[in-house]
Amino acid sequence: MGRNLIKKDLIYPELSYQIIGILFEVYNQVGPGYHEKYYQRAIATELKKCNLPFKEQVFEPLKFKEETIGHHYLDFLIDNKIVLEIKKGNRFSKRNIEQVLTYLKTTGLKLGIIANFGPKEVKFKRIINLNS
Repeated sequence: MGRNLIKKDLIYPELSYQIIGILFEVYNQVGPGYHEKYYQRAIATELKKCNLPFKEQVFEPLKFKEETIGHHYLDFLIDNKIVLEIKKGNRFSKRNIEQVLTYLKTTGLKLGIIANFGPKEVKFKRIINLNS
């Protein structure tokens, strides 16, 4: 019963599962120890293969009272719904989680996924923008 409740509460569950499947496919094929850019290229290849609409290195301006005061580059924006950020490492640092949350606030999107490609596995974390 609890499991079904959780699934209904997930934001973009089918798209999320598809993205997470791609992360595991990339890690299983590429393996550990590579730079983020190689994982990013492999993910882009899989997204294309799965016919998922996406943009890479998306420029997102940061505004204050209609004035641009800075900018971000999102690793991926998938289906104009989910921000996917790629990292290399074993843990989710507070800084990286805050980075994805900032991207969500800037874009007004609800869901981000951060993926850490580590020495033994790929780990992911869903980041929710509660203010969207």
